Amino acid sequence: MTSRERVRLAIQHREPDRVPLDLGATPVTGIAASTYAELRQALGFAPTPVKVWEPFQILAEVELEVLQKLGVDVIGLNSPVTMFGYRNENWKPWKLFDGTEVLVGEKFVVREDEKGDILIYPQGDTSVPPSGRLPKGGFYFDAIIRQQPIDEAHLDPQEFAEQYTLYTDEDLEYFQRTVDQLYYNTDLSIVGGFWQGGFGDIAQVPGPGLKHPKGIRDPQEWYIAHVTHPNYIYEIFAIQCEVALENLKLYYQAVGDKIDV
Repeated sequence: MTSRERVRLAIQHREPDRVPLDLGATPVTGIAASTYAELRQALGFAPTPVKVWEPFQILAEVELEVLQKLGVDVIGLNSPVTMFGYRNENWKPWKLFDGTEVLVGEKFVVREDEKGDILIYPQGDTSVPPSGRLPKGGFYFDAIIRQQPIDEAHLDPQEFAEQYTLYTDEDLEYFQRTVDQLYYNTDLSIVGGFWQGGFGDIAQVPGPGLKHPKGIRDPQEWYIAHVTHPNYIYEIFAIQCEVALENLKLYYQAVGDKIDV
């Protein structure tokens, strides 16, 4: 039984030969880059820099040879654009606090502050305030709250919703090219990383990928606004829903039935 067959049976509530396994297909099933480097070594693979595909949590791109060695059944088709608004392309070397050598996207732009923390800039733009902080010795970034003064009499949902945009032709070409590569060159089940239907996803509220986030961006104020400004929240969710549904159509046109989850 192939991995693809195994997963399809499982999601049809039919019994496969064993439980399907996942490692690294999504941001919530990922593995830290430093841990992944140790895993590769334990499995007997030659040392090589680890690609950090999800910088917010500093998650590793799990290579096909590792998936096969561990008997993992799924592989992710995730967005080429990261939480900090830059694309995973033109990889360059970087080093974690523990000395692990990694590769990050070209516009992964950081600086060290006076405390030894690492600050990262949205879309790699150092002309705006940083949007994330990796504490000295830490393992993942925290969002920096860049809350502007809140004018409660003039809250505009459209300002907040600027972060919800339609896929570009470049995005769709990436999805189509990558899904074809994974579908025809492996027997793994493909997990589609759509990730646009999470209303109120608190990791996105501060706008870590935006240069100038507008609206209510402080998580505490955001939660309070559900009571004090419910229409504001509702209209943001309505805009997000509209964009997500349109993107889902575009996404399906690009990937078709090649993804299983």
